Amino acid sequence: MELLSRPGAIHGAVTMPASKSHTIRGLLVGTLADGASRLLRPLRSSDTESCLEACRALGAEINDEDDQAWTVKGAAGRPAAADHTVDVANSGTTLFLTMSVAALAEGKTRFTGDDQTRRRPAGPLMEALRGLGATARSLLANGCAPLIVGGPLKGGHVSIECPTSQYLSSLLLSCPLARGDTLIDVPLLNERPYVRMTLQWLQERGIRLSYSDDLSHFEIPGAQRYTAFQRRIPGDFSSATFFLVAAAITASSLLLKGLDMEDSQGDKAVAGMLEEMGCAICAEGDGIRIQGPDALEGADFDLNATPDALPAMAVAGCFARGTTRLINVPQARQKETDRIAVMGRELSRMGADVEELDDGLIVRESKLRGARLHGHGDHRVVMALAVAGLRAQGATVIDTAESVAVTFPNFVELMRQVGADITMQS
Repeated sequence: MELLSRPGAIHGAVTMPASKSHTIRGLLVGTLADGASRLLRPLRSSDTESCLEACRALGAEINDEDDQAWTVKGAAGRPAAADHTVDVANSGTTLFLTMSVAALAEGKTRFTGDDQTRRRPAGPLMEALRGLGATARSLLANGCAPLIVGGPLKGGHVSIECPTSQYLSSLLLSCPLARGDTLIDVPLLNERPYVRMTLQWLQERGIRLSYSDDLSHFEIPGAQRYTAFQRRIPGDFSSATFFLVAAAITASSLLLKGLDMEDSQGDKAVAGMLEEMGCAICAEGDGIRIQGPDALEGADFDLNATPDALPAMAVAGCFARGTTRLINVPQARQKETDRIAVMGRELSRMGADVEELDDGLIVRESKLRGARLHGHGDHRVVMALAVAGLRAQGATVIDTAESVAVTFPNFVELMRQVGADITMQS
């Protein structure tokens, strides 16, 4: 599939889809909990469906017939080893977070994924799980999936570097159910807001743990239990980033509904970044309104806590006076694609003045022209390039557009709802 994007402004109001990160954490906590939990207005996408099926394989009973509410009957802290290979497809989040769940089970679970997921390093997490008494090994001995994980998770003392926060979130979700106490030292941690989101889920369920202010040390008592819950899933700031940037670069006014600036999602910081570049942003009702300026101003942004924002913010930098630096985000090279290299390459094809750094991008004001682009099967790259097409001269065509279903299946529908000339074509 391809996305065809043509220049034009946008306007009106649009409701953002539910948060992928919250939906996945809700599924996993529900899987580990005693009793039946309800996720209200969850996100249905390829990634969340991968997690849902993984949770079923690990012993949860899930009713997902109604997209307004999913019911998860948990395994009461005793997940089962899957009786078949768990294929997480493109969801690295599902792979990493369910690995520690599988470490609580008697018996072994085999995990695999698509080509992109099988290139994502899992070695540090496997080593930590082994240090806590579990079994964990890569079948190709390359530190990646396909891999096998089994229990029991006994507890202990481990140190783990976390270039992706998902390693730590995985351990935090499962270690309270280990047989003994767990101490975790974290000498390196990227993407801290996602860890704080995980901690919020634990604390709301009454899980006891202590940790240092800088999230470098955790003490987690074992043999705890999760309680069932009912919770509405908030709107997704990562998805909203593309609409925020679209409004910013086209000098448009747009109301994004369903977003809560008090939520723990790290990508809410994108609103402040765009404000620094000259946008007017204010809370309005149950969302936020953005008004793009006549001209954006370049700025420097540390994206370590918000790596998913790199593709869209690189697009914003193309239309900002002066220079925009997106730095301290080396983990962007280990997402679905090497997003630093990919965004630099594809924006250059549109005429962008962009320079690749080891840990980010330097983007200078440019006049973009429509081009035929490779989306690399990366949902955030495809959506960012489609947004760039709203200000490029002529038509922009991006391939592998089917990948948007990973997190944002109705991206095109909602963009067209606010007037964007973006269409999906085979």
